[in-house]
Amino acid sequence: MLSSWPILSIVTFLPLIGVLFILLSGGDKKSAEHNSKMLALWVSSFTFIISLILYFGFDPDFVGYQFEEQLEWIAGSGISYHLGVDGISMPFILLSTFLTPLAILASWRSIKQRVPEFMIAFLVLETMMVGMFASLDMMMFYLFFEGVLIPMFLIVGIWGGPRRVYAAFKFFLYTLAGSVLMLVGIMVMYLQAGTTDIPILAQFNFPPEYQFWLFIGFFASFAVKVPMWPVHTWLPDAHVEAPTAGSMILAGVLLKMGGYGFIRFSLPMFPDASAYFAPFIFALSVIAIIYTSLVALAQTDMKKLIAYSSVAHMGFVTIGIFSLNEQGITGAMFQMISHGLISAALFFCVGIVYDRLHTREIDAYGGVADVMPNYAVFFMIMMLASVGLPGTSGFVGEILVLVGAYKANSIVAFFAATGLVLGATYMLWLYRRVVFGRAEKGDVLRMPLLNNREISILVPLTVLILWFGIYPAPLLDIINPVVSSISETVSNAAMLTANLQ
Repeated sequence: MLSSWPILSIVTFLPLIGVLFILLSGGDKKSAEHNSKMLALWVSSFTFIISLILYFGFDPDFVGYQFEEQLEWIAGSGISYHLGVDGISMPFILLSTFLTPLAILASWRSIKQRVPEFMIAFLVLETMMVGMFASLDMMMFYLFFEGVLIPMFLIVGIWGGPRRVYAAFKFFLYTLAGSVLMLVGIMVMYLQAGTTDIPILAQFNFPPEYQFWLFIGFFASFAVKVPMWPVHTWLPDAHVEAPTAGSMILAGVLLKMGGYGFIRFSLPMFPDASAYFAPFIFALSVIAIIYTSLVALAQTDMKKLIAYSSVAHMGFVTIGIFSLNEQGITGAMFQMISHGLISAALFFCVGIVYDRLHTREIDAYGGVADVMPNYAVFFMIMMLASVGLPGTSGFVGEILVLVGAYKANSIVAFFAATGLVLGATYMLWLYRRVVFGRAEKGDVLRMPLLNNREISILVPLTVLILWFGIYPAPLLDIINPVVSSISETVSNAAMLTANLQ
């Protein structure tokens, strides 16, 4: 039944219908702002519901692509409008459609200027994110991949903090510069294979000398998006200046674009190069985990601390991906989805207290548990999930990554494990300084309890974080069949590389 409907196109482009309604809605400034909020919330919520229909119609045992839609785009060129999902892309589509309405709800009161334009930017961003994960043509993927930059650039640059213009341009230039080499790589692949169709390219055997240079081209783009050390410096600035909703989506979804690209393209299309460069990726990832964790310990700004922690967590992701075995890649996938939920919740927790005191300085707080006990409970759950406490989703992804890393290189696994200790150190330090102690500062004493809107955002995030920590099977069942196929391909390449060395 679902296969006869263009359901992927509906999920991808439905937010643009919301954009059209916002543009057509009239009235005075107050009514226009209210209408734009309601339209954005209802359209994004309806998009999430349709993506759930997609999920329930998805066959997790089928390794190939499902719900495919393909139309000729440029006649005779091998470039087509091609959409489809598998066990790799489906969780990211659900993550994107789930976080978008929550981010819109998070900005309900904090965004006071150009509200309709802000809601339009978010709906366009949702279309770009879903389209990127659903694309099965390299040119389509590239358009959506780069298209994400435009609404996020505007969200940071217009509705961000005092240094918003600097942060927005730094974010845009860093991510765009890396993508230029990927575009060159796509052109080379097209000249080699005569098509930009991703399923065909995944089966095309590129010569090892081509794989080497193609891997570098794609790595330049994906490493910035992750972001990996040392091209991570745009991330703390972007997070600090972005509005709360922007930080939720930036950390929750956009940081996963690089990891998704490695799994979707680098591993299956360039397996020999992936095996060759794995030690180099390990080195950068270990540096990222240890260095950014130490930098996080030195932060006085809550948002910047969590931003640096995101770089460290994504270091676990790249280690898992390039362990080139099933446990590592599965762990990396699970960690990306888990981190998407946890980081979005943490940035929202920072946004809650920022809306009350208008500062993110850790020293401005203390004793928050006395005046906001419900906030202290939610923040505690998110903090413990971030450090990988058993029973939370953060534990499942990290333990799988460490198992995969140990099978690939025990020394890498040891250094990666130090990140768990450092992560617990800076997150517990943050929690103690903000939540514990006596509430003595006048501004803190006047902070109100969480309101219904804030609770309605935190509850679904908390439920999923605990649910996937206790019962990860629904997510693992989707991921495992495809990951098993990919890991078999790259494991054979890794063994061949090791024999040649």
